[in-house]
Amino acid sequence: MSTAVIVPIHSEATRSQTMCSPMRLTSRADCADSQDRIVGSCKALQDTLQQARIVAPTDSTVVIYGETGTGKELFASLIHELSRRSGGPFIRLNCAAIPEGLLESELFGHEKGAFTSAIAQRVGRFEAANHGTLFLDEIGDMPLNLQAKLLRVLQEQEFERLGSARTIRVDVRVVAATNRDLSRLVDEKTFRMDLFYRLNVFPITLPPLRGRREDIPRLAQHFIDDAAQRMQRPIRTIPPEAMQALMDHSWPGNVRELQNCIERAIILSRDGILRVPPFEPRRNVFGMPSEGTLEDAERDHILHILGETGWVLGGSAGAARRLGLPRTTLISKMKKLGLRGARP
Repeated sequence: MSTAVIVPIHSEATRSQTMCSPMRLTSRADCADSQDRIVGSCKALQDTLQQARIVAPTDSTVVIYGETGTGKELFASLIHELSRRSGGPFIRLNCAAIPEGLLESELFGHEKGAFTSAIAQRVGRFEAANHGTLFLDEIGDMPLNLQAKLLRVLQEQEFERLGSARTIRVDVRVVAATNRDLSRLVDEKTFRMDLFYRLNVFPITLPPLRGRREDIPRLAQHFIDDAAQRMQRPIRTIPPEAMQALMDHSWPGNVRELQNCIERAIILSRDGILRVPPFEPRRNVFGMPSEGTLEDAERDHILHILGETGWVLGGSAGAARRLGLPRTTLISKMKKLGLRGARP
């Protein structure tokens, strides 16, 4: 017969455990403006927002799919804010950012002496998220050996700290996110099928920025206002060619890349006129150009040169001369690639 003791967790008790390592709890005020920070009016974005609003009041598990930089954490925060748990904690954990040997302790906590470096008792993320929401980012990177333990918590709402025989019961809603295809990971035997179906109750897929180009001007203005105020560098003018450059870029890094680009542009803009810096070619971890189609590479290179020449095509300093092409050939290529806004 098991000797495990089931210990319910109460929010007040959890916060009062002074022996535990500090952990930041996101207050309601921290995420209260989540909806305001999701900028855009295109149908694809509005559809995903509507899905988030529908599922938020329930306790159902949600998986948010989307490329890097599409705002998955922002949507998770919005779901928490609109839920009945909004008064409770919103705890984040990036499964890809924690070494495999430490991830179990991060999730479930540990007792003093549970392993060599466990010099004090530590509350895990599930305990910290009691009566609130736990956001598990990059869930597709969770090691297989931990997936079974996560499945148990999702099904039973109970677990044990490392080094303890006490079973702790919690009331936690899980919202997960990934930039990977979990069903493919299941086929590749790197993600448990039972966990996939337990998590994938209500999937939401966020659109990439290239799929919502009509939102780019509004997003750009939002980031310009924010960065200009922070850096005390007011931007009075956004030249048409600057906005066209933003509209034409493929944005592999999505909204996060756009935000970083705007901040870099404001740093370079000293006269109140926004100047979009040349876009760097995509590179892999070895510093080499990343994989992609020949058309992608050609488009990126032409955009890079257009950025350096201020989108001027002709003349001795124009993009056509830099690319070694007749101006008419360059115009033809730009039309084929969907690039507009250059000056003759």
